[in-house]
Amino acid sequence: MRLRALTVIAPLLLALTACEAPAEPEPSIACAAGAVTGQGSSAQTNAVNAWIKAYQIACPDAAVEYTSTGSGSGVKAFLDGTGDFAGTDTPLSTADLNHATARCDGPAVHLPLVIGPIALTYNVAGADDLRLTPRTIAGIFSGTITIWNDEAIAADNPGTVLPATRIRTVHRADSSGTTGNFLRYLTATAPSDWPHGSGNDWPAPGGIGQRGSHRVVDAIARTDGAIGYVESSYARVTDLPTASVGTPDGSWSQATDWAAAQTVASAEVSDDLRLSIDYTAARAGAYPLVQVTYEVVCRNTVSDVARSFLVYAAGEPGQRAAEQAGYAPLPESLRNQVVRALATLR
Repeated sequence: MRLRALTVIAPLLLALTACEAPAEPEPSIACAAGAVTGQGSSAQTNAVNAWIKAYQIACPDAAVEYTSTGSGSGVKAFLDGTGDFAGTDTPLSTADLNHATARCDGPAVHLPLVIGPIALTYNVAGADDLRLTPRTIAGIFSGTITIWNDEAIAADNPGTVLPATRIRTVHRADSSGTTGNFLRYLTATAPSDWPHGSGNDWPAPGGIGQRGSHRVVDAIARTDGAIGYVESSYARVTDLPTASVGTPDGSWSQATDWAAAQTVASAEVSDDLRLSIDYTAARAGAYPLVQVTYEVVCRNTVSDVARSFLVYAAGEPGQRAAEQAGYAPLPESLRNQVVRALATLR
């Protein structure tokens, strides 16, 4: 009986094994030897760390280091000649571009490599599924809405019992591209409720300031009634909820990678790969509060290992690694533009 059973089972196992498609090999990384350093945006740190891990396993003769200092500090260090690239959540200003041209002995290049939603993470007892319109968000962070059961928040959340807890806003204390993107969103979507303008430095009085995205999340987690803005990969490592955001068409959108990618896919892309986000456009299912992180490098004086590392990051394997780290992969049309720009580095 046992021999008969084995006689039947063995061919079945062989047939099943034959039906399995062989695993596709991971495209090889074109390695280079040497050291490369970068610094800047804390929003992209989890993605860059994932790239570094994979790249250095494949390329043992390379050493890649990235320091999470914030976009403003990263750009300043790059312009001062420190490091091979800067990570920034906002494109360089005209003045900084001029400075970069002198530092690079030629043009600097923006490479949009990391995208994702900016999540409104909060810690409010009894409120696990908040919805907030742009006007309400502006009122909260400008300080005109001060308690969680304010009528504006209640109107956004009909049927939800909200506590009379004091609102404690948490913002970035350092110069930050995440702040810059958040303020541009408020300025565009709620101009009458946000009188403080935009920029990479937090402009409104009050609130709790923290340096770096990880410290913002930590402050929210330990403060009852707190709310803050942070790149969503940081929010996902906590058990804290994130608010759904009201969109111009009257719907509500959650801070998912897919929803953020819909907004980025419809952005205008300049010839030098700087993206212009239309925060006020109504797109079904799109999450409007997004940011794009750029790596800024010199076109004419980039090192072989820096170019090799960035080519890997922009490729399909690098974008898959970023997605596994909690980010949205680049839309394919934009990724192809980045790959073409990388081919011009020398």
